[in-house]
Amino acid sequence: MTINFEHKPAAHCESGVTSNLLRFYGVNISEPMALGLGAGLFFSYMPFITLHGMPTVSFRPLPGQIFARVAKRLHFKIRTRHFLNEDKAMGALDKLLLRGTPVGVVVGVFYLPYFPKEYRFHFNAHNLCVIGKEEDIYTVSDPISLDINRLSYDELKRVRFAKGTFPPLGKMYWVKRAATSPPSLKAGIIRSVKLCCKQMLDIPVPYFGVKGIVLMAKKMRRWEKTLGRRKAALHLAQIIRMLEEIGTGGAGFRYMYAAFLQEAAAVLGKPECKDFAAQMVKIGDRWRDFAHEAARKFKKRGDDVCSYDQLADKLVAIANEEKRFFTSLRKLIRKI
Repeated sequence: MTINFEHKPAAHCESGVTSNLLRFYGVNISEPMALGLGAGLFFSYMPFITLHGMPTVSFRPLPGQIFARVAKRLHFKIRTRHFLNEDKAMGALDKLLLRGTPVGVVVGVFYLPYFPKEYRFHFNAHNLCVIGKEEDIYTVSDPISLDINRLSYDELKRVRFAKGTFPPLGKMYWVKRAATSPPSLKAGIIRSVKLCCKQMLDIPVPYFGVKGIVLMAKKMRRWEKTLGRRKAALHLAQIIRMLEEIGTGGAGFRYMYAAFLQEAAAVLGKPECKDFAAQMVKIGDRWRDFAHEAARKFKKRGDDVCSYDQLADKLVAIANEEKRFFTSLRKLIRKI
């Protein structure tokens, strides 16, 4: 049995699953709109939570929040479940599939057999949608794949219960009831933009939003003294990987948020949003430039590689730019 589910590749897993799932229920929103409605732009630097022995860096909110926020904005009723028992988790998934309900699941990517080997690492926050089952073979719509994929019962169970940092614990989520009337995108956009500005500017602790970028820059300046050259290089590699490779958004989310603001300009009747979209593209370019120079530093490419102080200066410049951006965007959205 395979659900009649339209698979569309996407730039990012959770925003892609969100867009694909809502399309199944008749709400056709783009992936950038899903990201924007989910207030998916964020930054966190968490030295108190380690991934592979190094501080966790993320450019997006916690896994699941984008989907939950979009559902709330569009008045969908959803359910989320975690499990301790692996077979119970698989049984609960099978029951929903028998009802014709596509199910989002969170998995670890290291043991996904269709992932290229160079992209397999212990990252436990990847999203995909299970859309069918024949005997013990599941059909899955993974937004980062061009086509649908298939996993055996044991393969799916293994990735749903991956071990390590942030274990998914068989997490699955689905739409319990769709909206009964066409949702208002305008109201949802306004609330979500306000939330995005708040989480980038107003969280009082120094690990999140613009403050988190500044803190990471401050720590970076002292890495070689406090950690030594080798470990400092590994910390830098961790940032590059979270920025450019692992599904935490990075510069790519900045570009996607710019696309969201382009769409929002038409919905809100505010052409000024297009100017903000152009500014966000430039911020994304700054993050890409930082990643490029950080990679040259890590690989020791050339005699003119940046020092850690120079890389930290780039981060501070990005933080200042994002602070100006979200402060101005909040002023605009409050006038609507």
